Amino acid sequence: MALLENLAVVFVAGLITALATGLGALPFFFFDGISDRRNVVLWGLSSGIMLSASIFGLVEEGLAEGTPFEIAVGLLAGVALVVVAHDLLMDADIDPRQYEAADFKKLVLILGILTVHSFPEGVAIGVSFADLGLEGGTAVLGTTIPVLAIFMTVAISIHNVPEGTAISIPLTSMGVADWKLVWWAVFSSLPQPIGAVLAFAFVRYAREFLPYGFGFAAGAMIYLVLSEFIPEALEIGDGLPRGGKPELLTGLVVGVAVMVPLAFV
Repeated sequence: MALLENLAVVFVAGLITALATGLGALPFFFFDGISDRRNVVLWGLSSGIMLSASIFGLVEEGLAEGTPFEIAVGLLAGVALVVVAHDLLMDADIDPRQYEAADFKKLVLILGILTVHSFPEGVAIGVSFADLGLEGGTAVLGTTIPVLAIFMTVAISIHNVPEGTAISIPLTSMGVADWKLVWWAVFSSLPQPIGAVLAFAFVRYAREFLPYGFGFAAGAMIYLVLSEFIPEALEIGDGLPRGGKPELLTGLVVGVAVMVPLAFV
């Protein structure tokens, strides 16, 4: 399979996950908002999916390709990237002279942080396609797709739906039109196809770095879940009985239950 064809397949997979983010904005065409209870469940669902994909997909595959040390180095690198990118974003000097200051800064931070989130997910897709066109995968439209790649694409697509909802909630409160919610949701995930192509090209032609790539993607996503998604869910659920913890746990369990069987297909 030619290089351009390989890159096109990986790009399309990343684009599918990005477009899935837009689905999260569709409820706002029919409802004024989403209750805190349901929002907490969605964050829990998203967290469970990402943890499952990271541990049972990326880490397990990484261990099959390399050593625990290599995976650990990749994990730490993934965490470091998210921490540094997040700190740079939060310290950015935003000039809101042509906008209402608070709302503009809030919009930039919301979109920027979610964009930082989406790039590691793109990397996860890219490294999962490392064996594209090789033996051992599943035939899809005449192309052999690695099972891990299918698993990661499905997992991140499902995860992106509640993430699209999450970005739409504050934008709705800022008066953003419904149709624009879909655009901004998809926009926040556009780094995914780009990250997917870059990661695929790197690990495909520098195969010795593949275990580090698996660890890198897993570390970034696990850190995001623990440092961003779960705290965000608990903050939203603060006014619910027991702080929304039952709803969060329910979402986590459902997310894991949905994805774990796919990891062993």
